[in-house]
Amino acid sequence: MTVAFDFDNTYARLPDRFFHRQDPASWPEPRLIRLNRPLAETLGLDPAALETPEGVEILAGRRVPEGAEPLAMAYAGHQFGGFSPQLGDGRALLLGEIVGTDGVRRDVQLKGSGKTPFSRMGDGRAAIGPVLREYVVSEGMHALGVPTTRALAAVATGDVVVRETPLPGAVLVRIARGHVRVGTFQYFYARQDVDALRLLTDYVLSRHHPGREGETPAHALLDATVETQASLLAQWMSFGFIHGVMNTDNMSLAGETIDYGPCAFMEAYHPGTVYSSIDAHGRYAYANQPKAAHWNLAQLAQSLLPLMAEDPDAAIPAAQAAVDRFPTLYEAEWLARFRAKLGLAEAKDGDDALAQELLTAMAENRADFTLTFRALSRLPSEGGAETDAAARDLFVDPTAFDAWAPRWRARLAEERRTEAERQAAQAAVNPLFIPRNHLVEEALSAAEKDDLAPLDQLLDALTRPFDDRPELERHALPAAPEEAVTQTFCGT
Repeated sequence: MTVAFDFDNTYARLPDRFFHRQDPASWPEPRLIRLNRPLAETLGLDPAALETPEGVEILAGRRVPEGAEPLAMAYAGHQFGGFSPQLGDGRALLLGEIVGTDGVRRDVQLKGSGKTPFSRMGDGRAAIGPVLREYVVSEGMHALGVPTTRALAAVATGDVVVRETPLPGAVLVRIARGHVRVGTFQYFYARQDVDALRLLTDYVLSRHHPGREGETPAHALLDATVETQASLLAQWMSFGFIHGVMNTDNMSLAGETIDYGPCAFMEAYHPGTVYSSIDAHGRYAYANQPKAAHWNLAQLAQSLLPLMAEDPDAAIPAAQAAVDRFPTLYEAEWLARFRAKLGLAEAKDGDDALAQELLTAMAENRADFTLTFRALSRLPSEGGAETDAAARDLFVDPTAFDAWAPRWRARLAEERRTEAERQAAQAAVNPLFIPRNHLVEEALSAAEKDDLAPLDQLLDALTRPFDDRPELERHALPAAPEEAVTQTFCGT
């Protein structure tokens, strides 16, 4: 059975200064951990062929498939506010691009594929835990409907990776609509390589925003990126997702969530929540994420200035105006999503205050973010303490919910939908299952010992996040105090 990738590698046709070409490392005993069969089929790949020894060797990077042109992409980036003029793929290789059965062009990338010239002090490898973490969370995000990179496969390498302790090595096969980042533009801006900036701008516009090619390219790219990021950030916030490392090299120009390192989904709601062990000062705390995105967009704008006017200083007002659209766009996207979470189909004055009042009560009473909104979808349009138990019992002081609920119900009374229609619409946007930190850690710890049952059960829940499934009830519950995971790690 032959493994066939129909590669058409547009990024590899850019000048050599955009990347470094090299083959992946050859791992001793690659073994398939998990294959994402539905995604393989979407990509036009044969899952059965990928599960053969030849297929596993390709997924691990031990064998380079016909048509692939492996390369490590060059980019720079601001990391927690400090600029690094050269970062790049230090443990990843872009094999090439394929067009799926849905007509969408996607990158096929290996993470954990060995050292590159961009590795700096790293070993270019990945351990099984971070690989499976990205597999689990990215597939969970996809099921929630959030734009994201995805995982085609996780493969054990048969090698040992040394971090704090020796760990089994693994490779993630990551699929993305593109891997160009804000940091890619910063890389060429730092070198004042205007020709490269122009090529990159035209490339990203053509690939991701073909309908905007008639506009001034740099302005069109900046406007499009501001819009996609406003939508993406509102979706993150509506599900309580905390990226944890929103550096400019982790902002994708494809508008997808990328690089799941110390990410986490919030349990008890608080706007200042931080999980990432490397975010000591809360730069990327939950409530700071829109500000961080706005800041990152300003860095993109700065990198595009040489393309906007012969005198870059003359382009600053227009670039600033484009970036300053972000807060308004984001706030509109946020309000639309939280209206839906509250069961409101029509936009009316006061909806923002209604949502904020609930969030304030949740923060003061450590109410679980996901379960509170899910409970609202089950409540009747008229109720009291008994009928509202599913929601009010999540609050340390249930009377805080009791004080808010009448205002919510008064607003529901202004809607024209039936109660059943409203509840169904709410249930479709308020998940029951998210990748809860303690369950992710439980699955990863078991997988390190070759027990994949917890992983499979977790993936089963996350791929149908909006369905009521009593048999998976524990996957919907917050961590018990002794199970709580309060800090997450980058894993590199």
